[in-house]
Amino acid sequence: MVIGYTTGVYDLFHIGHLNLLKNAKGMCDKLIVGVTVDELVLYKGKHAMIPFSDRAEIVRSIKYVDAVVPQYDMDKLAACKKLGATVLFVGDDWYGTEKWKKYEQEFAKEGIRIVYFPYTKGISSTKITEALKATRGWVNGVESDSHEDNDIDT
Repeated sequence: MVIGYTTGVYDLFHIGHLNLLKNAKGMCDKLIVGVTVDELVLYKGKHAMIPFSDRAEIVRSIKYVDAVVPQYDMDKLAACKKLGATVLFVGDDWYGTEKWKKYEQEFAKEGIRIVYFPYTKGISSTKITEALKATRGWVNGVESDSHEDNDIDT
């Protein structure tokens, strides 16, 4: 049985997330997804708009996902070893970087292959967040201005 592993914040779930999970599941028998806990998101200098428990439930409900685990740190090798994963799926923005060339060697020593998937062009949680901030006046995940009753709720 091939066990695959991938991680992410999965904030403001979008088609790029779905594409990654769908493609990953097509390359393994069991797909385990690490969802980044809120504290680690903050450590990375960001702020999730959707709380961890909700993000984990959304990802858990995707038909391509067999299991969800919390991601408490950035040590993907330790997670793969603990979960028995032989394939790690990541975005291709890391491909060819010195850091990931080193990771490829470390993972290969443990019998774990790294597969890079292309990001879905034109969509990201960052872009969605920026659009929400611009159109709705959001600050840290909440609207900063009260809207009149004639505003359209979306």
